[in-house]
Amino acid sequence: MTLPNVYRAAAVAGLASGLVLLVNTAKRAELIPTSAATQLVAPLAQVLALGLVAALFARTGRRGSIFGVVAFGLNFTAITLLVGVEFVLNLVFPRVDGATVTSLRAGPLGVALTVSSILFLISTAMFAASLWHREGPPRPALILYAVGAIPVSLRAAVPEAALQAGLLLLAVAIGWLALWLWSSAREPLPA
Repeated sequence: MTLPNVYRAAAVAGLASGLVLLVNTAKRAELIPTSAATQLVAPLAQVLALGLVAALFARTGRRGSIFGVVAFGLNFTAITLLVGVEFVLNLVFPRVDGATVTSLRAGPLGVALTVSSILFLISTAMFAASLWHREGPPRPALILYAVGAIPVSLRAAVPEAALQAGLLLLAVAIGWLALWLWSSAREPLPA
């Protein structure tokens, strides 16, 4: 497989990630019903985003600074951790009673959820900033990516409407970055 095709495959994964985020947003807004299917699909947004983030780094940031490498590594790690968070939130918590959820959140799981959220908040801002200094990715999409991560990371402390807005911003940003990656797959980027 050629490198442009790898970038295009990652762009398709990014577009699919954005679509899953839209489904998650619609589910939270009760525009579509919560079902076994929507709960099973929810973590795919993060799984698919991993391919996009890796391809964005490979396409624009791999020859960048140490900051860019660290930002990519932290963002990739944070998104990976969010896969687990989404599995817990969508496939475990809905199946247990409120007291069990409270008990689980009071223990190590609560610490893990908090650390994952904080790491996502910080690393998303870092990754967007590192890409900002590289030629290529549309800067408005990077702004939406960083801003959308704020209410998603702080989901336990923000109103539901803010969380839904954050998910929507992330969906738009990821879709926009995926479209840019697709369209620029064959173009050489400046060194």
